[in-house]
Amino acid sequence: MNLVFFLEEPSAREMLKGLLPHVLPCLVSIRYIVFEGKQDLKKNLTRRLRGWRSPNSIFVVMCDQDASCCSALKSELTKKCQDAGKPEAVVRIVCRELESWYFGDLAAVESGLGTSGLVRRYGNASKYRVPDRIHYPAIELKRITRNAYQKISGSRSIGPMMSVDSNKSHSFRVFIEGVQQVLRDAIEPNVPYLG
Repeated sequence: MNLVFFLEEPSAREMLKGLLPHVLPCLVSIRYIVFEGKQDLKKNLTRRLRGWRSPNSIFVVMCDQDASCCSALKSELTKKCQDAGKPEAVVRIVCRELESWYFGDLAAVESGLGTSGLVRRYGNASKYRVPDRIHYPAIELKRITRNAYQKISGSRSIGPMMSVDSNKSHSFRVFIEGVQQVLRDAIEPNVPYLG
């Protein structure tokens, strides 16, 4: 079985490479199709999905919300998947940016970047308590880590440290549940999901 991720940026791939081994069975082959930003993803997603020829492939589209309306962006990307003949593709929107997920697990940021004190100083701060509501989380993360966080190398370092079970980001938890559900459906398609 092939699990194929369509991603808007390389930092998402780097994070997923570290995170997914904690989530997926080892029998799943993972492919990453990385676009050059959100506009490139929107422009080329339908064509890339339509042209996909590998059998037994499951598709997950992951895109940052940024300043977009979450539901409108998800609807737009879902329609592109349907237009490509892949209505079963899972679309997940990262609220607001990938770095929101990192704020949801500051212990992983500390471990990945080799810093200390982030959980103690910022873990319960009201500004960061709901990670999906942080405006410009990439800028905030660079600030609180004193520029130790860089998008690609930071994502590569933080991804393997992230906890699947205790992240405070709602969109992270929805993403994990979506990936796990699509795999359950592929492995046992006639067994109803009760969880």
